[in-house]
Amino acid sequence: MRVDPADPRDLSADGLRIAIVTAIFNSPITSGLMDGARDYLEEANAEEVLVVEAPGAFELPLLAQRLAGQGYDAVVCLGAVIEGDTDHYEHVAHRASEGLMRVQLDTGVPVAFGILTVRNVEDAIVRSKPGPENKGREAAIAAVMAARALQALE
Repeated sequence: MRVDPADPRDLSADGLRIAIVTAIFNSPITSGLMDGARDYLEEANAEEVLVVEAPGAFELPLLAQRLAGQGYDAVVCLGAVIEGDTDHYEHVAHRASEGLMRVQLDTGVPVAFGILTVRNVEDAIVRSKPGPENKGREAAIAAVMAARALQALE
């Protein structure tokens, strides 16, 4: 099934339990991502949507791992890592992405990568605004698509 992320009307989350883990660091940005993800999952009729807060992007893999082990069909991880004056940005972004991939491969539960890794706040704001191009929404769509693909393989 091909789904256009801007118009995923044919993709149902009916019967799926989805967790959203949102980093509260950079909350003006991440709250927009979370709203986009939650709105989509409600539109797609997810059976359950659990929202959990993480301190920052670096902690997302640990929480995703715990949730993947609790029977969720997918975990949507959201955060915003914005480049600054030091190389901290690169370490956090790299380790968070590696960690989320590892959780997904180790558990067999889809973990959607909804962490913005941007060079400036303006780019983050654009990507977290309401609407079909909200990156939290796109991450939720990817999570549902991956969960459905795994179900189809069973």
